Amino acid sequence: MFGAIVFFGAAQTLQKNEHVRVDLLYSAVSDRARLWIDIIGFTIFLLPVTAYLVYLSWPFFLVSFKSGEGSSNAGGLILWPIKAVLPIGFALLFLQGFAELLKRIGALTGTMRVDTHYEAPLQ
Repeated sequence: MFGAIVFFGAAQTLQKNEHVRVDLLYSAVSDRARLWIDIIGFTIFLLPVTAYLVYLSWPFFLVSFKSGEGSSNAGGLILWPIKAVLPIGFALLFLQGFAELLKRIGALTGTMRVDTHYEAPLQ
């Protein structure tokens, strides 16, 4: 259950701009530079990685679903619903990442405003 909460909460955490960052440059640059850092990060890292992980986790779920895989314990639960969390969670994160990318592009063109500030964790 904890894994499902983390997977389903990742997209909302991205939406709220609460993901942990390596803050070497991010706090020292302008808002426009932050937008570019986010755009590059979403384009090069987040979107390709999440798309690839959906691609890899889908067959893992599908085999379990087609076979009706269940726990080996007596009266065991079916396992495919928890395996479905993987592709669904990564797909939700991909979609939210794409939405955030569009927001950053809109902020660069001046059609919308994005708050790039975040509260750094206390050391």
